[in-house]
Amino acid sequence: MPNLYQKASYLTSAFELSQLVEDVGLEIAFAGRSNAGKSTAINRLTNQKNLCKTSKTPGRTQLINFFELDDERRLVDLPGYGFAKVPKKLRQHWNTVLSSYLLERKSLSCLIIVVDIRRGMTDMDWGLIELMDKQLPIHILLTKADKLKNDARKRTIMKIEKELSDEDISVSAFSALSGLGLDEFIDHCNKFLEVE
Repeated sequence: MPNLYQKASYLTSAFELSQLVEDVGLEIAFAGRSNAGKSTAINRLTNQKNLCKTSKTPGRTQLINFFELDDERRLVDLPGYGFAKVPKKLRQHWNTVLSSYLLERKSLSCLIIVVDIRRGMTDMDWGLIELMDKQLPIHILLTKADKLKNDARKRTIMKIEKELSDEDISVSAFSALSGLGLDEFIDHCNKFLEVE
């Protein structure tokens, strides 16, 4: 199924659980700290510059955004976490909605946690892994990998793999700018979306 990701199109956005698309088929959700590069990673994966709105301002993604690949498959861009300027009430709402989405969604086949390779894993990333409690596969996508030299990149991957020491969690480095690690990123997505 070549170029499945290039067919991606915006489907809908949800603020409440009642607004989520029907829970059928397969979807991969992208989570991560604000400005870790979630939207940029999705844009590179789909080879579309403006599919996901990107911004230098953290906290730009405020809704659960669904992108359709075909009748059976979707990509989901979740709101970034760890952004202090979001009002407390909105943060609490998101915590409730996102927890319910992540723990109860039957079509969710993988959670990709996007992490800036220069910053490493944050307490919030670890908290998300703990919340999931091995309920579904997790892949750590280390973005902005072009910012590190090859040796530093390898050391960072090994350090995170050692910290995880969990066979259910895979790790790869990726650069939306240079395309480094794009094939491996696509392979992970193909696996969880059951793309032949």
